Amino acid sequence: MDNNDILIRLRYALEIKNKEMAEIFKLGGAEVTVPEVIQILTKSDDDYEDDYQIKCNNSMFDSFLNGFIIFKRGKQEPKPEQSTTPEPVSPKTANVNNLLLKKVKIALSLTTEDMLEIFELAGIRVSKGELGALLRKEGHKNYKECGDKFARNFLKGLAIKYRG
Repeated sequence: MDNNDILIRLRYALEIKNKEMAEIFKLGGAEVTVPEVIQILTKSDDDYEDDYQIKCNNSMFDSFLNGFIIFKRGKQEPKPEQSTTPEPVSPKTANVNNLLLKKVKIALSLTTEDMLEIFELAGIRVSKGELGALLRKEGHKNYKECGDKFARNFLKGLAIKYRG
């Protein structure tokens, strides 16, 4: 599952309009226009080369998620000892699925129980320990990489919860 597919599913699950998507990108520090949002959200057809779709790279995806947090919760004033910009995502090492879970959890103010319920709605049973491992920082001894199946089921559960 690539970043474009995740954005398409997230947009569907939370009923985000194209104009709001462009605003969210801007809040995260990426300049994306509404026509470009449409190009990002266009599914590519593998049968032929499609120049119409814009590929969403990891830094662009991270900008969207950061903007989504600001869009949902408002701009947070940094504490004096805190840096003003979040540390950028390394394009090669970061697992975007883990990032998706963490940042959507923050943006929607979800508790651990809410997250477990969302997975349950999608038909998957996740323990608190497993969820904690998915939400840990990369490099932590209990960190677990989030696979595409988990991310897909999380987005499916979000759609059931927020659209159902």
